[in-house]
Amino acid sequence: MSKTYKHVNYLWDDAKADSLDEVEKLIYRSNILGDDQRITNTGGGNTSAKIIEKDPVTGEDVEVLWVKGSGGDLRTSKKANFASLYQDKLINLQPLYTNNPESGVKTAIEDYMVGMYPHCTFNNNPRASSIDTPLHSFIPFKHVDHMHPNSVIALAACKNSEALTKEIFGDDIIWTPWQRPGFDLGLQLQEICKKHPNAKGVLLAGHGIINWADDNKECYDLSLDLIEKAAEYIEARDKGEMTFGGAKYTSLDEETRDDVLAQILPSLRGLVSTEKKMIGTIHSDDTILRFVNSQDADRLSKLGTSCPDHFLRTKIQPLYVDWDPASGDVAELKRLLAEGVEAYKADYQTYYETCKRDNSPAIRPSNPSICLIPGIGMVAWGKNKSESRVTAEFYNCALEVMRGAEAMDEYIALPQQEAFDIEYWLLEEAKLQRMPAEKEFARNVVVVVGAGSGIGKSTAHRVAKEGAHVVCVDLNAEAAQSTADELIEIYGHGIGVSGTGISKCGPAIALSANITDRESIQAMYKQITLAYGGIDNVIVTAGIFVPSDTTGYIPDEKWGLTFDINVKGLFMVADEGNKVWKQQGLKGSLVLTTSVNAAVAKRGSLAYDTSKAAANHLIRELAVDMAPLVRVNGLAPATVVKGSSMFPRDRVIGSLAKYSIEYSEEWPTEKLRNSLAEFYAQRTLTKEPITPEDQAECAYVLASSMLSKSTGQVISVDGGLHEAFLR
Repeated sequence: MSKTYKHVNYLWDDAKADSLDEVEKLIYRSNILGDDQRITNTGGGNTSAKIIEKDPVTGEDVEVLWVKGSGGDLRTSKKANFASLYQDKLINLQPLYTNNPESGVKTAIEDYMVGMYPHCTFNNNPRASSIDTPLHSFIPFKHVDHMHPNSVIALAACKNSEALTKEIFGDDIIWTPWQRPGFDLGLQLQEICKKHPNAKGVLLAGHGIINWADDNKECYDLSLDLIEKAAEYIEARDKGEMTFGGAKYTSLDEETRDDVLAQILPSLRGLVSTEKKMIGTIHSDDTILRFVNSQDADRLSKLGTSCPDHFLRTKIQPLYVDWDPASGDVAELKRLLAEGVEAYKADYQTYYETCKRDNSPAIRPSNPSICLIPGIGMVAWGKNKSESRVTAEFYNCALEVMRGAEAMDEYIALPQQEAFDIEYWLLEEAKLQRMPAEKEFARNVVVVVGAGSGIGKSTAHRVAKEGAHVVCVDLNAEAAQSTADELIEIYGHGIGVSGTGISKCGPAIALSANITDRESIQAMYKQITLAYGGIDNVIVTAGIFVPSDTTGYIPDEKWGLTFDINVKGLFMVADEGNKVWKQQGLKGSLVLTTSVNAAVAKRGSLAYDTSKAAANHLIRELAVDMAPLVRVNGLAPATVVKGSSMFPRDRVIGSLAKYSIEYSEEWPTEKLRNSLAEFYAQRTLTKEPITPEDQAECAYVLASSMLSKSTGQVISVDGGLHEAFLR
């Protein structure tokens, strides 16, 4: 029978657990612990089990520590996310450490020990061990959970944490002062277990809790019991409407809030991206609004966060802007944000210079990663969407920690030097240095207009492959969504659970827009801004070809439609995008799709060809107008039949008949298209069919840094049509 809890979700299922082997049970326990954000944050905490395995060399039974490896997330972890190490070899590392004359926390030998863990690997498991490995190994119990629950971290971040721990847990949980995770802390826990054999866990001040049992389910139950007990203690002392000192400001309604955000986000993104581009996540739920609107928001935000997991993402403290949403205007808010970011960077420089050590890594980007605005909420920043969502999540956790600590006692953060020594820990720096090089479009938001089919769909896939956050735009909403879904299926939604509205998105979104309607284009850019904070590259592949009758005639209204889409539509997408680029002040690129028909006079496509000729010159005019911030170039395809919405079945059949190419009405559409594509290919110098992927490659190159010194150019991707050679 399931237990009943109020502050956590009890998810253990005996039937499911009994069907699993011992390693699978550990993974199961980890997943259901990580599934509840009140138990641990994304990527935070770790679990372990000491399991008897057959040594692959000797065949003998050996004790193996299975522990969540470096960089894993409990909620989503699989077996591949767990390190496996010989338990006896880990224990045998202790003399190497203790016999060193300079052993102790923050000594060189402590960091050196991390390099010894691979020598303890069982069965060639490639998963890197985390710095918490000795904490799990040196505790003499089979199962260990180390969680970062908000309620317990609140207790760990209280001024009188030790006394409160005793009051709440008695002798079951032993309090220990803050100490950076590592080999030395593992030895401290081992000693606590010896001195307090009946203890069930340790509260790590400023950090979290670690508890143990000799049974898998008992360990899970204990973790929830301890978290529930701390949460109940906080609930009994909750300050209700006077939480954080009570309300100082009131929230804007959702529509007004989104309007304000759409106006401030591009400039704010520019401010926080002066060193490296950042991707934003908006979070505006009741929890964050209660804090940013409160009397104590300014005081508490300046204290910073406590748990190391939190401030590694959120930095030493957030940027809080004291703006009155009732009486202030957007211009004032922009000014306050600009002044605030400038002051934040100066303060961060001072923090670095004050706390740095002789061997500290170079200062990292000094921009805030959390911006708090009364009436609006929080804007979190990261190198990609997943990271900014996690950053927002972590600050939400930090707020719950502050709320709980202030309800029980008084919230205190880690001393700045301790925070610095975590943030600029050489092991953390080494981890950053091991990260693979960022891809071409990492940290970029790429808008592909026409992404529902053909060249646009292929372009969306091409830029996503290079790390882009892709906005798939099409008049056909279902087609746009299909492309975005394909990208999410390939690249995943990412981790982190924060974000409000469209800002909760992953690395790809779908939007419907009509590029002949300026209001529709404005709405498109507004949604993009709310999703990611701004734009970097815009690629327009949308266009229209209206077939003429046998005399080459099309109605006047079709002439207007052709120019509205192929020329005016391109201009309006560029014009509205330029407003965002100017606010950001960040370099960008615009790629517009024209056609080789722009340079070749022929019968039967007068409106289309002249519209594309106009588009060619539009590119040159825009290149002048939008310089030096935005490069503008053009892609000129020819006869791309495969997957093109401009070549529906009836047009393909008409073209086959026009050129006297053998075909059958019974043929499937793709076979008909292939026949026409092959005919067109034979008219080119390269004799190869032109595909959407060929065009996408050119669009990618034009938008990328590879042609960073080129603007106002139109590149033909036509297989070599000598009629279209420049004269």
